[in-house]
Amino acid sequence: MRRKLSSPKKRQGWLQTFTPSQALAPSSIHQYTKEYHGNSSNYVFPEIPKKYKAVIYDEPGKISTKVVELDTPTPGPGEVLINLTHSGVCHSDMGIMTNSWKALPHPTQAGQVGGHEGVGKIVAMGPGTENAAVKVGQRVGVKWISGVCGGCPACLSGHDGVCFNQKVSGYYTPGTYQQYVLGPADYVTPIPDELDSAAAAPIGAEHFIDHTTSKDVAADVQALTGGLGAQAVLVLTAANGAYASGMQLLKFGGTLVCVGLPEGDLQPIATAFPQVLVAKEQKIVGSAVGNRKEAIETLDLAARGIIKTHFRTAKMDELTSIFEEMDQGKIQGRVVLDLQ
Repeated sequence: MRRKLSSPKKRQGWLQTFTPSQALAPSSIHQYTKEYHGNSSNYVFPEIPKKYKAVIYDEPGKISTKVVELDTPTPGPGEVLINLTHSGVCHSDMGIMTNSWKALPHPTQAGQVGGHEGVGKIVAMGPGTENAAVKVGQRVGVKWISGVCGGCPACLSGHDGVCFNQKVSGYYTPGTYQQYVLGPADYVTPIPDELDSAAAAPIGAEHFIDHTTSKDVAADVQALTGGLGAQAVLVLTAANGAYASGMQLLKFGGTLVCVGLPEGDLQPIATAFPQVLVAKEQKIVGSAVGNRKEAIETLDLAARGIIKTHFRTAKMDELTSIFEEMDQGKIQGRVVLDLQ
């Protein structure tokens, strides 16, 4: 039976129009078998099950997940049904599960299916998708932003990653910690044949500094850059201290890129002094997610071997322990759930 939850108030922005009832799959689907004539050999899908396994946040506010069975959804107009095989586990998901992101307008509710890094094959397509760029049998990915309106000022200017009406996978929208998920036919990301489904995509670098063994990271950066500092610092961790340290690593004209979202109360960057920013012509920019073009470009880099992957796989019922490891800072690289 479909669970009914209260609906949050609508508002503009990336936290805007989702109802908690959308976090769980709608019921029923027709049985469907389809042969795919693509670049690879023909692929014949078995009948789609009426129910499937998913991992939900059963006690939001704490680290706790539960494997449940949900009714398999039917794709509506413009939608595709994806049989997910893998999903990355991100620190952002833990922030949503534990309600530790104070900037979120609504607390996560029990029954939310989390996750926003899914890969799988399209097994069914809804009405109005006859001319879509993706087909049944094709491997696609589901991102943090799982759907956009296409008509707001952000979308029209090519910044669909900050769409005013975006849907966020795993937050008031069904996420990717499940075996089946719906997605817009025009916004799922095609996965190159050369790229393994379980692969994550960390960007490589020319030099590495191990902060756990370095006595002075800033001095080490200075030594590697001829005393100038870094052209850019990307802060990917959810720690306020990392932002303060990052500013001290920049060269003149350098850019601090804010990606990681610290938990708890909102705090400014402690070392971001206007006098220094002006004198050194430094910049601070935010980067929530890339747009659809950048997602395709990144996957192409990975398929060509330019991006290397660092991950380990785990089962769905291990998600709680994975989050506990993450909370203790014990995870290196990425953990990818095997959803099969």
